[in-house]
Amino acid sequence: MIDYIVAAVTALLLIVGSLFALAAAIGLVRLPDLYTRMHSASKAGTVGSGLLLLAAGLYSQDPAILARALAGFVFFLLTAPVSAHLLARTAHRSGYDLGALSVRDDIRDR
Repeated sequence: MIDYIVAAVTALLLIVGSLFALAAAIGLVRLPDLYTRMHSASKAGTVGSGLLLLAAGLYSQDPAILARALAGFVFFLLTAPVSAHLLARTAHRSGYDLGALSVRDDIRDR
């Protein structure tokens, strides 16, 4: 019975993680400028890859592997938004303009 529950939760994590990764990929292709693409990759990509990592850790049914997967997920959550922010700030300082659809530039006023 436990094996079926673990398999069902793993399948759910895989499906949801794959959908987030798909949303990140679509955002990378379809969004208009660097900043919005970076937003898509950092948010949806982080959650998607983290959920896929958790699914792998849960399916292994080994506490050591699950602990590593949880540590990896926390590492993704802590580093991806910070790195995306630093990349966007550097791009803005180097002169990369916002897209035509952007209406507000918070960094320019600083």
